[in-house]
This record gives sequence, structure tokens and C-alpha cells, in this order.
Amino acid sequence: MGYIHELADWPNLTWDDARLSALLADVRHRQGRLLGRMEGLGFRLRSEAQLSTLTADVVKSSAIEGEKLDAEEVRSSIARRLGLEYAGAAVPSRNVEGIVEMMLDATQRYIQPLTTERLFGWHAALFPTGRSGMHLITVGAWRPIEAGAMQVVSGPIGRGNVHFEAPPAERLEQEMTAFLAWFESQDRVDPVVKAGVAHFWFVTIHPFEDGNGRIGRAIADLGLARADGTAERFYSMSSQIEADRKDYYLQLERGQRNGLDVTLWLEWFLGCLGRAIAKADETLSGVLHKARVWEKLNHQPVSDRQRKIINKLLDGFEGKLTSSKYAMLVKCSEDTALRDIRVLVERGVLLKNEAGGRSTSYTLAEQGA
Repeated sequence: MGYIHELADWPNLTWDDARLSALLADVRHRQGRLLGRMEGLGFRLRSEAQLSTLTADVVKSSAIEGEKLDAEEVRSSIARRLGLEYAGAAVPSRNVEGIVEMMLDATQRYIQPLTTERLFGWHAALFPTGRSGMHLITVGAWRPIEAGAMQVVSGPIGRGNVHFEAPPAERLEQEMTAFLAWFESQDRVDPVVKAGVAHFWFVTIHPFEDGNGRIGRAIADLGLARADGTAERFYSMSSQIEADRKDYYLQLERGQRNGLDVTLWLEWFLGCLGRAIAKADETLSGVLHKARVWEKLNHQPVSDRQRKIINKLLDGFEGKLTSSKYAMLVKCSEDTALRDIRVLVERGVLLKNEAGGRSTSYTLAEQGA
């Protein structure tokens, strides 16, 4: 059997609604419960949860493609664009700004139709320099014929796994016209199922020279936002796909040679979505813990420098906090950093670790409380 896009009836994808019904009902129930819990929180806590979710979504979607983004830059960019308060001082790179712009356009403007021009805009945002790594690529347009065959590969350059080959470039205009017409059609397909089918269909076409995975996941997020009926995002599908990355590529590969029935892929997609929603409880717990800590701390004022460091510790600071790291993060002298730290230790906010001298470090007293 050839690839799915080589079959005579492509792209008339089919699936077994009866087999999906229990999984879909469970996911829909989980979505409803999560959104209900979030509705019960105040604006500030919902904003904090959304900021954490969107940051994870952007960082993990790029991680699936082997690209490591600075989470502080991503968080800062998202907060600024959404008008949310955030004390981070990281200046986002053009690359980070572009990826954030694409993701927020997909989720915040989910009601707007998905068009060729919108996809071209996303692609241009992903590659602001017109390059993928060191290589010039066609940006804001479908991949050209001269780019040659498009193989879908995962893994390091030179040692990647080839999962399948996409349709040739001369078919892309026709392929994408059919895809976009279906995506915006007013049919009776459940929006969650539609999001799963859309991701598989788009990745199969692979219309761009690079960035197809990230754009495909943005399309899924747009579809899931339509399913939720809200621009607020409290679970990260990309984070769960990154955690299940090996199986993700395996399922995409299997779907390419399994005929036009995509039930197996949709079963995997719904299961992955269910796990993503379950993980949202961890995000919510972290947000609520942070709120409890600040409720205690706000009885006595702290400086902007101290507030920034405490938030970094609450958000999962990597490594140990030392006076030199404190000074570097808030751009002050080490003497000022040490004075700030001593005040926080005296107030019981920070704990001094046992090692002394140059190895002196500090942890948050409330961590894990």
C-alpha cells in the first residue's frame, strides 16, 4: 500500500465514531470540569495559569522539533502581548517573538477563519530572517518545486528517522485549498475530532519547507480553542506531545500507510489530549501555591528586586540561588544582593543552605508547602 495521499479517494478521510465515543465523552467531560474550575478563580489567578500554559505550549512545541527556547523570553513576550503583569526582564529574540505571535494568533483569534494568507503570515513569523538554521528557505509561500521531495523526519540532522514522504510541490495549491475548505466547513464533526483530523491532514501535506510541525500543532490548538469556546488556554497539547514524542511520530507514520481510516490516529490524539488536560491540574496547583505564598508575604512589603527573585523561585528556578546569581538576575551589586537576601532570611522567606563560604546558597522556605 502506498502513502495515504497517493490513494485514489484521498483526501476523503474516515473514522469510526462509535469507537471514539467513549474517549471523546471523557475528554469533553475533562474539558468542562477544567474550565469550570478556572471560572471559579479570580482574574489574576486565571491569567497566571494561562501565562504558564501558553509559555509551556510555545517552548514544548519548539522542543519537539529539537529547538530550545528560553522560557523567560517566551513568558515575557506572551505577558506583554496579553497585557499581563510580569516582572521578568528577559528581552525576547526575534525568533521567540515570531513563534509567540503565531501561537497567540491561533488561540486568541480562534474565531477568525484559517486562510492561505493567515498560514503564510504564521510561516513568515516563524522564520523572520528567511532562513532555517543556515539555509535560505522560501518563506510565506508553499514549498517550491525546486526544493525537491519533502521527507518528514525526526531526530538529529544526518541521523534522522524518515517517517514518510509528503505530496509533491505541484499538488500543494489543490491540496491546501481542499484542506482549508474542509476546516472551515460547517459540518457536524465534533470540534475536538476536527482538531485531531486537521493536525494529521496538514502534517501529511507538509506544505512548507520547514515549520510544518509547529504550524500543524498551532492549527490543532486553534481547533481546540473552538471546541472550548474560549481564547483562555489552561492545558498544553504540545507539552503532552513532547512528553510522548516517540509515540507521536510513530502514530503519524503508521497513519500514512493505513488507508483512509484515521481512527487509530484519533484514538491516540484523544488519549494524548486527555493526559494534557490531566496535567493542567499540576499547573493549577502551582498557581494556587504561588498565590498562597504571596498572600503570606504581602503582610510586609518587599522590594521589586526581591519580588522578582521570589517569583523566579516559585516558577521553578534551575540550580541554586547564590548572591552572585541574585545580583546578575536583578542587575544590582553583590553587596546589595546580599543585603536583600539577609532581609528575606530574617523574615523566614529564604532558608540558608548548610554549605558555607563561596558555596552559600538559598532556597525558598515555602517551597513544597
